[in-house]
Order: sequence, then structure tokens, then C-alpha cells
Amino acid sequence: MAAAPRLLVFTRTTDYRHDSIPAAVTAVRTLGPFEVDATEDPAAFERPLDDYAAVVFLSTSGEILTPAGRQHLASYVELGGGFVGVHAAACTEYDWPYYGDLLGARFDRHPAYQPGNALIEDRTHPATQHLPAVWQFTDEWYDFRASPRSSTHVLVSADESSYEGGRMGADHPLAWCHQKGAGRVFYTALGHASEAYEDPDFRAHLLGGITWAAGLDQLD
Repeated sequence: MAAAPRLLVFTRTTDYRHDSIPAAVTAVRTLGPFEVDATEDPAAFERPLDDYAAVVFLSTSGEILTPAGRQHLASYVELGGGFVGVHAAACTEYDWPYYGDLLGARFDRHPAYQPGNALIEDRTHPATQHLPAVWQFTDEWYDFRASPRSSTHVLVSADESSYEGGRMGADHPLAWCHQKGAGRVFYTALGHASEAYEDPDFRAHLLGGITWAAGLDQLD
């Protein structure tokens, strides 16, 4: 029997810390047939990451990696490893230019936590194939410094007319994926509150993103 794919879930914060992190880690542990190593120790990145199907930055914030850790993560992805960023992962490693390219966009600001509509742009991707064309959700509706559309494949965008305070306009991606070297990268801006990790649609969204980034969708 093949061993379960392993995930490295990293939740270190040196800036804002989300109260939802424990619920988020629990959710990842129960999403699928994964062995999950969850840590806040940057030393986890100072050794090879080859044993992991994907690395998940789960509401990380601030500068969280050592220089050696940055080098190992970049090498891992470029050589075919999977990377998943969730919510505040976009508020991470501002001092490392490569990370901005890896993730696709950097966080700018957000309005109040409130209900709104997410528009599903790709109904075939594992992260979105289960969702309705208009997904009603409650979150912080992150604005980014620039749209990642030119360098990524956008899966979900925000309908700014459905909530108050959005500032990106008509092109407001919320979740996307792309190839980085030989690796796969998936990011979702959703996942602020603990309640999100109990929501079946969001859990399926997250599972689909992890599955895709890890290359497990190719095993079907």
C-alpha cells in the first residue's frame, strides 16, 4: 500500500496572527488522505523538502524564513514541489522578491469582514469545480497591490458590488494557480475566520487546491 502524501503546514507569524490558525490546521488534517506535519519552526525549511507533496503556508505573516529556508523553498518549488498559500500567506515575506513571484500577488488592504459574492471563473479546476457560478461567502475580501491575472490562471474573483469597501475594481482575483518552474502554486485569499474551515464548500475549495498543487489530481 502506497504511503499517504505528506504535507508541510507552516503557520509561523511575525506580524498579525489569525485566531483561526488552530481550526485551519485541524481542517487540513481532516481534509484528505494526507500525513500532515504542522510547524512554526523555520528550521523545518533548513533541510530538504523532497519528502513533501506540497508545502502549505497557512495564514503566515511577516518575515518567517531564514536565508537557508528561502533557498530550500525556492529550490523545492522550482524542481517540482507543490506550494499552497492560504489567506494571510499574501502578507508574508515582503522582503523576499522571489516570494512575490511565487505567490502571484501581495496583500494591500482589506475592508471589514462581511458577506459578499465570489465569482467562479473556472468551473473545471479541482478547487472550484464543486462551486456555484456565484458563491456567497463571508470573508475579508483582500485587495492586492496588483492583479495577478497576467501571470496566473485566475479561478475566483470578487464581485465588489456585493460588499462595501473593495478598491481593485472590475479585476479583483481572489484565488488563482500557476506553474513556477516545474512546481505548481495555488493561492486562495479566503479563510479568515474559523467558521470557514467548517464550511463544506470552503473545505472542498482548499482540498482541491492542495490536491492540484501536490499533483495528486494527475493520479485519477
